[in-house]
Amino acid sequence: MDVDLINKSNKSVIEKWQPTKETIRKRFSFLFNNEKFSDVYFIVGKEKQHRIPAHKLVLVAASDVFETMFFGSLATKSNEIELPDVEPLAFLAFLEFIYSDDAKIDQNIVMPIIYIAKKYNVPALNKYCENYLKKNIDSHHAVLLLMQARFLDEPELADMCLEYIDRNATSAFFAVDDFIDLDLDTLIEILKRDTLHIEESKLYEAVLAWTKAECARKQLPLSPDNQRLILGSAFKLIRFPLMTLEEFHSGPVQSELLTHHEIGELMSYFTTYPKPSIEFSDVPRHCENLYGKELAVSRFRHANQVIWDYDKRTTEGDSIRFMVNRRIFVVGFGLYGAVSSPAQDNKFDVDIQILRTETNEVCGSNATSFRPNGSCRTYDVRFKEPIEILSNTNYTASVVIKRPNTYAWCGHKGESEVTFDFNGESITFQFASTGTGVTDVDKGQIPVFMFYT
Repeated sequence: MDVDLINKSNKSVIEKWQPTKETIRKRFSFLFNNEKFSDVYFIVGKEKQHRIPAHKLVLVAASDVFETMFFGSLATKSNEIELPDVEPLAFLAFLEFIYSDDAKIDQNIVMPIIYIAKKYNVPALNKYCENYLKKNIDSHHAVLLLMQARFLDEPELADMCLEYIDRNATSAFFAVDDFIDLDLDTLIEILKRDTLHIEESKLYEAVLAWTKAECARKQLPLSPDNQRLILGSAFKLIRFPLMTLEEFHSGPVQSELLTHHEIGELMSYFTTYPKPSIEFSDVPRHCENLYGKELAVSRFRHANQVIWDYDKRTTEGDSIRFMVNRRIFVVGFGLYGAVSSPAQDNKFDVDIQILRTETNEVCGSNATSFRPNGSCRTYDVRFKEPIEILSNTNYTASVVIKRPNTYAWCGHKGESEVTFDFNGESITFQFASTGTGVTDVDKGQIPVFMFYT
């Protein structure tokens, strides 16, 4: 939402506007942020203030707090209300909802809007924001939204953020710097979770980064003793037994936060059987059913045999653009193999990747392989972790198959749009050609997308 929208006056509107507004919603929407008939102004913001017009009747119809403010026994006599604790854009979205039951919101102002909705007791807007977050929460905002939800005492929103972080812990902790800004209590809540989908060595790396930031905030010299001190009980929540011996040596041992006694206990755990009891949990974090049922969508009707010259496209590869109407998590592709493979070596080495088309940001990649048996079936190749795909956003899926010139199966009669129903909801994939290579909407590779909802 553009700040320039604030304080518009609509002085140039036609004199008789009422006949053009067919519904009460359209009539009140016309009055939103409009000085016409306004009888109260909100001076919003602290450093840069904005004067926003409003209408007491509309406000009172939406909020008992406004009713008390304007018509209660201690009603204000001023027609200007100062709100230094409120962000102007968030307050404008709040008013827009009151006037129209709709609002232009985004990740940056959704929690400030919830704060205002709580302040003036407008639960319908709270619900509106919750529904928005369910559809639009992403790795760049999840940790910050979690902190704000806990601050505003919104347990349902906090749980939703935690569940999202469970599925996307690596990207949520490293995509932006929000993780290092966590308060200790929120960090502890995260470390307690059995369902975090992240390697423990990566989690420890994120915790170390947090300790460095916290030492700076507390103006403490950066040292292993101080890092351990500020973690307090949170340190015992790190599950060192889930690391490999190599990860343990290169990470925790080198960081020197563990005592010699703790290192000895953990080395014994790694190298002996039966495993001795230790003070650090060895319960795996990743829940098997964290992502639900795995689904697959195929974009081709048939497969043909063609000459598939892999050598010439080793660097270029095959790619297809795609967009989905709702957020999903892609776990891999189904790929075609050779019509027949040399008996001595039938392994196909492949590099797979998904990038965000508009920014060229690599969302995920993996170097893997598969062994075709000559049939026209597809072969699963998977990413190391599920890749978050945001709704209505352009992505490019690509694969480089490192294989000598050979006959291979190739999809044909492709669909530019594929829709199917799952649990009563329609999931629609749209495909578009990249303009490079042999693969396009009608023919080629990457016939199947495997994903979770």
